[in-house]
Amino acid sequence: MTRHTRLAAVWAAFLLAHAVSIALGWLWPNQPMGDTYLVYEPWSELALSGQAIMGVTDPWVYPPLALAPMVLAQTLVWFPTYPLAWAVLVAIVNAVAFGVLVGRGSSRPRLAAGVYWAAFTAVLGPIALFRLDAITVPIAILGLLAAIRHPVVAGALVGAATWIKVWPAALVAALVVSVRGRWRIIAGGAAVSAVVIAVVSLAGDAEHLLGFITTQGARGLQIEAIAATPFVLGAGDATIAYDTEILTYQVSGRGVVEVAAALTPLMAVAALAVAAAGVWRIRSGSPVVRVLPPLALALVIVLIVFNKVGSPQFQTWLIPPLVLWIAWDRARAWGPALLALIAAALTHVVYPVTYHLILMSDTLATAVLGARNVIIIALGAWAVIRLIRTPTPS
Repeated sequence: MTRHTRLAAVWAAFLLAHAVSIALGWLWPNQPMGDTYLVYEPWSELALSGQAIMGVTDPWVYPPLALAPMVLAQTLVWFPTYPLAWAVLVAIVNAVAFGVLVGRGSSRPRLAAGVYWAAFTAVLGPIALFRLDAITVPIAILGLLAAIRHPVVAGALVGAATWIKVWPAALVAALVVSVRGRWRIIAGGAAVSAVVIAVVSLAGDAEHLLGFITTQGARGLQIEAIAATPFVLGAGDATIAYDTEILTYQVSGRGVVEVAAALTPLMAVAALAVAAAGVWRIRSGSPVVRVLPPLALALVIVLIVFNKVGSPQFQTWLIPPLVLWIAWDRARAWGPALLALIAAALTHVVYPVTYHLILMSDTLATAVLGARNVIIIALGAWAVIRLIRTPTPS
């Protein structure tokens, strides 16, 4: 197979994965596209009409830059529905990052990383595209790929992604720990942050700039969160109820409040421990190409494991560090990558396919959810072990 044939096949896999995931958004139950037309579309309409700019004039659960892609999807007026416009917007942003990743097809590891990204998108299904997180994934991939040669650009890209959804902050930490040009990464992120703060302040005021932190801090334990697994399986005589303010299903019962309160400090401790392990390996002389991928993956999984939320789109956070790992060190990346694919497949079964059964405490459906959560923990342990075993010069 020639280089051009391989490249064409990889692009075909990318396009097919997106087409299938978009189509399943209309076919599967439990509203896999729900966020797009129930919240993104109304929020963007409010902003365009001047009634309310979420995160600027009104408190919001997201960082203020999250409104940009929602409004941008409104400008794609030649599509009949907002969900379709959103899906096309995500596909376009993904295609830009995918093109940078695979290039002209001369690097087989990068082609393999592209195939993996396409496979992950297909396996995870519509949730890989119809959520705000889908916009941050390609931006984060571009940032990671630019880390060594263009650290300022990397910092700016990952910083921008963090102002859309908070999770890329884990990648910022991994880059600062492992990349030699860390001050340039910080400078790039700081420049983007300064622009966002200035725009928000000029458009309204800075009162709601960090509202997404305080809003999230008051929420309960979502049923899909890893810490909620024992309660979903029956511990504490827990029950499931819908929170109309946060717009999600949460558990309540004996011990739930205590567990939820402990998660944030535990997340901080775990993140510091993983970052310290990364500092130790870098100072011991381990090369950045061996440290950054497992470090980034481990930090991302810390955010998932110790989160009070367990939304299915969190699985997309695994894509950037795994794509980077395959592109840089695919021999050691395939084990974690395959385990993550299994987690994505189980997540697809959980949501949207059997979500209504989980709400009814169906034994098989909740068992699938529990198995997915166990796999995520195992994947995090694998990433940490890989990190602490990175080689050093003899």
